[in-house]
Amino acid sequence: MAVEESGPMIPELEREEKLISAAKHLVNALGSNNNLTSDAKKILADLGSQLSAMCMPSEKGEKDASSVEDRFDFIQEKIMRWEEDQSMIWDLGPEEVSEYMNAANDTLQLIEKLEGLQLSKEDKEYKILLRAYNVLQTAMARLEEEFKSLLIQNRQPFEPEYVSFRSSEEDAIDENSVVSLGDESIEELLHRDSVSRASEEVIIDLVHPDVIPDLRVIANLLIASNYVLECSHAYMIVRRDALDECLFILEMERLSMEDVLKMEWGTLNSKVKRWVWAVKIFVRVYLASEKWLSDQIFGEGEPVSIVCFVDASKASILQLLNFGVAMSIGPHKPEKLFCILDMYEVLADLMPDFDALYSDEVGSYVKIEFHEVLERLGNCVRATFLEFGNAIASNASSTAFVGGGIHPLTRYVMNYLRTLTDYTATLNLLLKDQEEDEISLSPDTSPRTEEDSKSQGSPGKVSSMALHFRSVASILESNLEDKSMLYKEASLQHLFLMNNLHYMAEKVKGSELRRIYEDEWIRKRNWKFQQHAMKYERASWSSILNLLKDEGIHVPGTNSISKSLIKERLMSFYLGFEDAYRIQTAWFIPDVRLREDLRISTSLRVIQAYRTFVGRHSSHIRDKYIKYTADDLENYLLDFFEGFQKWL
Repeated sequence: MAVEESGPMIPELEREEKLISAAKHLVNALGSNNNLTSDAKKILADLGSQLSAMCMPSEKGEKDASSVEDRFDFIQEKIMRWEEDQSMIWDLGPEEVSEYMNAANDTLQLIEKLEGLQLSKEDKEYKILLRAYNVLQTAMARLEEEFKSLLIQNRQPFEPEYVSFRSSEEDAIDENSVVSLGDESIEELLHRDSVSRASEEVIIDLVHPDVIPDLRVIANLLIASNYVLECSHAYMIVRRDALDECLFILEMERLSMEDVLKMEWGTLNSKVKRWVWAVKIFVRVYLASEKWLSDQIFGEGEPVSIVCFVDASKASILQLLNFGVAMSIGPHKPEKLFCILDMYEVLADLMPDFDALYSDEVGSYVKIEFHEVLERLGNCVRATFLEFGNAIASNASSTAFVGGGIHPLTRYVMNYLRTLTDYTATLNLLLKDQEEDEISLSPDTSPRTEEDSKSQGSPGKVSSMALHFRSVASILESNLEDKSMLYKEASLQHLFLMNNLHYMAEKVKGSELRRIYEDEWIRKRNWKFQQHAMKYERASWSSILNLLKDEGIHVPGTNSISKSLIKERLMSFYLGFEDAYRIQTAWFIPDVRLREDLRISTSLRVIQAYRTFVGRHSSHIRDKYIKYTADDLENYLLDFFEGFQKWL
């Protein structure tokens, strides 16, 4: 039997000898190495816990209460002596950390063993168990403080140096200033920071990576000891403050609804631009990194990790979203539309990122809030665009625009529409389900002719955005016709409409608006302004040129021409021309080519009629009655439509 028994004992002795040899080697290695990595510290801490467990009394020994109590007293002394020391354990070195963690872990293991013995209140072990609960509570409170201290002391500064933001105070869109500036200034004014469409997630270290293993070990022990609420609360407090600091760095101040609604437009516009810039960084960089940090400490996908991330981040993200709510409930002024569109687009772009960050039930209410704000902004876009059309229709004037040039309203509307083409995809989406009659077209702003109807197309053939843009153009044309009636001279009425319709057609033809309005719409406007040019010539010159016709210049009852009538006609022509010169030099055609074309067309009619009349009756007209030569008149016509009144 002894031989038989000696066989299995030999390998066991050999294993024990090897284990002792490895332990000696480990002791020697530790003696010569004072700088251990975090992973090495963790492995040694786990080894210490296992050795401590092996040293615990066996189940047979546990019946001996004195042995259990001696072991507990040893553990208790290690934990309680730190209650008199206010130093942070992790500041003192790895040996102290390992000793304290082993003691806390031993306490937990002792509790678990004693809880499994079905003790009664009279048992001595039961009293030891109660003492162990108190010691464990003390240890967990200390570890909670150590946990918070590590998170705070090792927090990495958030410095968004990889992004830049240009102050947009000078870019504020003011309704009064927009309509008073030239095209180049408006284009510059309406320039907006582009909203990136690329889904870029950048993970940065919010806490120094070297302490992540230590944080993980503390968190695991707290959670294993049923202190998950205390652990998650400590984490949430520290990280919530860090997120608040991030918003401060991004210059996202906390604003109430009243603050936003009372804010001056220039300041508000600047804050919107900064918000658009900041929210992308906050979600794609900071929140993504915050989620990664909680996963690293508590375990990816673990319930405690999800709860900690949501609780730490909800206040900050709701603060950002509240600004969006405030913007959506404010007055639907047309100048706000670009800001609202920028806010809508950045949130729509971030929606996949946001849904991924708050994909679990715990974060559902934050995700719901995000989607509700997005919907609010979309509704605000629709309402503001509707108000834009109403504002055009109600833009009444009590006096005629001096000179008959391009009305500020025309410039404002066309440049406004041109800038909106940057948001084509978004507007097509948001205006898709809006009924055509919601644009509040009055009967006199609907298509006036069959050709207009064809130009506007039908909902099945053109985009929602195109339908709404064409309706806005119709509203503008109707308003311009009303404004033209403020001029006393019919010729100036037509000149005014010619100028403005030509401007509208050129704006469409030379921009992205061409793809929305299409060539048929442009051709119709070209035809309209040419018609007004012809009507201008008839209204201005027909009565004057009629003086150069031969009707009524003969002596009654004879075929002889009356020299006095010819002289009278010629003098009347000169007076009419001089009067037209005095008045129409003050009129203005801003477009150089259009101005030259109308001068040439007018000159052909006037000079041809004058030369014919003077040539035909040269024998009846003395030189002293020829006040102007044809060349003189042609040169004088070059002064027309410059916007500066002159006299002959």
